[in-house]
Amino acid sequence: MKRKYLLAATVATLLCAPIGAQEVQDTLREVVVTGTGTEHLLKNAPVQTEVISRKMIEGYGGKSLEEILGGLTASFAFNEGDMGSQMQLGGLGNRFILILIDGKRIHGDVGGENDLSLIDPHNIERIEVVKGAQSALYGSDAIAGVVNIITRKHTDNGWLLENTTRAGSYSDIRQHNAIGISHGKWNSYLNFQLQNSAGWQNTTQEYTEATVINNTKNKTANANLSYQIAERLTYNIRKNLQLYAEGSYHTKSIMRPQNGKHPSCDVYTYDLLYHNASAAMGGRWEMGERKDIVSLDATWNKHAYYYHYTATTLTDGYDPQGNFTNYFPYFAGQENLQSDQQRFMLDLKAVLHLPHAGTLSTGAVYRYDHLNAPMRTVGGKAHDMGGAIYLQDEYNPLRWLNITAGARLNLSQNYGIRLTPKVSTMLSIGDFRLRMGWSMGFKSPTTKELYYRYLHVMGSSTFFNMGNTSLKAQTSNYLSLGGEWRGRKFTLSATAYLNKLDNMIALVNVPVSEIPTDATSGFMGDGSTNIVARRYKNMEDARTMGIDLNATYNPHPTIAIGANYSYLHTTAHQYNTSRKHLEEVVIDGTAHHKWNAYASWARQLTPRYKLSINLSTRGSSMRYYENNGNGKPFQLWRINTTHDLGKVAKSLALKIDAGIDNIFNYVDTTMRPYHLGTNTPGITAFVAVSLRWASGKSMKMQKAPSTRDEEAE
Repeated sequence: MKRKYLLAATVATLLCAPIGAQEVQDTLREVVVTGTGTEHLLKNAPVQTEVISRKMIEGYGGKSLEEILGGLTASFAFNEGDMGSQMQLGGLGNRFILILIDGKRIHGDVGGENDLSLIDPHNIERIEVVKGAQSALYGSDAIAGVVNIITRKHTDNGWLLENTTRAGSYSDIRQHNAIGISHGKWNSYLNFQLQNSAGWQNTTQEYTEATVINNTKNKTANANLSYQIAERLTYNIRKNLQLYAEGSYHTKSIMRPQNGKHPSCDVYTYDLLYHNASAAMGGRWEMGERKDIVSLDATWNKHAYYYHYTATTLTDGYDPQGNFTNYFPYFAGQENLQSDQQRFMLDLKAVLHLPHAGTLSTGAVYRYDHLNAPMRTVGGKAHDMGGAIYLQDEYNPLRWLNITAGARLNLSQNYGIRLTPKVSTMLSIGDFRLRMGWSMGFKSPTTKELYYRYLHVMGSSTFFNMGNTSLKAQTSNYLSLGGEWRGRKFTLSATAYLNKLDNMIALVNVPVSEIPTDATSGFMGDGSTNIVARRYKNMEDARTMGIDLNATYNPHPTIAIGANYSYLHTTAHQYNTSRKHLEEVVIDGTAHHKWNAYASWARQLTPRYKLSINLSTRGSSMRYYENNGNGKPFQLWRINTTHDLGKVAKSLALKIDAGIDNIFNYVDTTMRPYHLGTNTPGITAFVAVSLRWASGKSMKMQKAPSTRDEEAE
C-alpha cells in the first residue's frame, strides 16, 4: 500500500499542472485579475496564480465546487458537513480563506464555514486561486489565500436559453437553467439551479454514550435539497460606462434521521434550514486612452440559519407576552431562528496607468455587520463595523522587472487601526519567470467569536462555548519564492512558501462558573450535568510551510497530460483542553502529501461530433488530528466522457457528459465521530444532458477582456 501512494506521489511530482487540458495558446493568453486587482496575462502576473478554466471544469465533470477544487488542484482539502464545506488551503481552515464571486466576498456562516453549494458550477467561467496572505488588497480573512470565481456573462445581441440536467447515484439531481437576453444597451442574465441528494451512510457504527453503537441511523452525508435563483441586469450608458444591478436568493434544507433508537445521536426533532439572499448595484467607468478605471459597488448579503421542527419539541423561547421560558413549544413545520447575519459593503476602486510604466490601484471600503441571534447572544443582537483604504503600485522600471508594493490601512470599530503591507517582485527571462513576495495578513475576530454562545455536542460530551469581546486580531507573515517556465508544449513551476500566524483564536477550557447566570437550561443538552465550559481566547500560533509543483505537457493538439503535487508541513502551539496547557502539534487536517494527475484526449470526429475523454486521479496521505483519530490515506480514480454534438437544429446545440467517479470503489468505514480521509460513498455514476438554444449575432458567452500586453503581443 505504501508503495502505491509513493508511486502516485512521484508521478504527480513529475507531471504537476495548474492549467489543465486546454490548448497551449489559450493558456498563454489567459487573463487573470485576482493577484493584483488588475488585468494581466497569466504568464506575466506578478503574483503566482493558478487558473481552473472552463475547459478544465467541463472536462473533469465535477458536480460541485468542492469536487472541482479538490480534483483539479492539490492544495485544497475538504470535509463536507451540514454546517459547510470545511475547506482547508495550505494547512489553514475555511475561516482564513477568502472566497470571492466576481471579486465580491461570499457571505456565509458567522463561524466562517461557507457553504460552497450555492455556487453553480455551470455558471463558472474560470476560477483563480492566489495562495498566501492577500490582506493588503482584500482585507480581513485573506490569510491562507483567495479563491475568485469568475461567472459567465451573456453580452452579445440576441437571446440564449440553457438547460443542464444531471443525474447520479444516491438520487443526486442537479438542474441548471439560464435565460440570457441582450438588446441594445440592455443585458439580462437569469439563472436557476436545483440540487438534491438522498445522502449516504458509509458505516452504522458510532461511538457515543461511552460505548460503540452498531446500528445508528446517522448518515455520512445527510439528505439535502437546495435551490437558487439569481439575476444580473446591466445597462451600457456608453461604450466605456456601464451600470449593473444583481440579486440572488438561495435556500437549503438538510434532513436528519428521526427514526433511530439512540436519542443522543440519531433521533432528531428538527432539520437544518438556511436562507441566503444578496443584492448589489454599481458601475464601471473606463477613462481616456490609457483606459483608467473607476468602479463603485454597493452590496448587501443575508445568511439566516433555522431549526425546522419535524416533531413537537419543548425548548427555550419567549411566550407571546415576551417572558422567557425553558419549555416553549415548537410544533412540526415551525421554524426557530438561530442566527441571521447581514452585511452591507461599499467599495470604491480606481486603477490608474501612471507615466514611467506604473499602474496604481487605490480604493476605500466600508463594511457593516449585523447579527440577530435571539437565543445565542447577550441581548439577542450584535453588530460590528469597519473600513479600509488601500494603495498599490505596479512598477516596471525595466522590461524584465516588475515590482509591486502596497499597503492597506484597516479601520475597525473594535480594533482601531492596523496596517498590512506587501511587496513582490518578478523577473522575466524569456519564457522563465522568477517571483518573490512578502505580505502581512490580518483577520479580525468574527461576531461569533466575540458575542456568540451556543451548545456543542460531540459524542457523549456536551460543551458550552462562549464569545469573548477582549479578543485580539489575528496576524500573519507570508513569504514565497517561485519559478515558472511556460513554453509552447510544456510548463513547469515550483513555489515554496512559509506562513507564520500569531494570536490564533481557539476555544479554551474555563471554569464552569464563567457560564453566564442567564444561560438557559437548554444548554444542558440531555440533562447531564457533565458540561465543559469553553471560551474563545488568543492562545495559539502556527507555522505552515510547503512546496507546490506544477506542470503540463501537450505532446499533440488532441492530448494533454498533467498533475499537481503539494507538500505541506505544519506546526502549532495548540491549547490542550484536557491537560489545560499549550502543546506543539500538527494543525488538524494536515496531510503532508496531496496530489492529482490527469490525461485528456479530445478530437472532432465528424463536423458535428466531438469526443473528449478525461482520466484523472486524486489522493492524499494520512490527515493528522489531535483528537478522534487520523484520516486514512486514499487515492481515487475518475473517468469522464464528453459528447459534443454541436448544432442538432438551426439554433439548438446538444452535449452529453457521462462518467464514473471512484472507479475502484474505495470507502472509508471509520466509525463516527472519528475523522475520515474522504467521505466518498464509493463508486458513483453520473450523466448530464445540456441543451443550448441561441439566436442573434455571434451568440456566445463573454470571454475574458484583452489587455495592453495581449494587444502588444
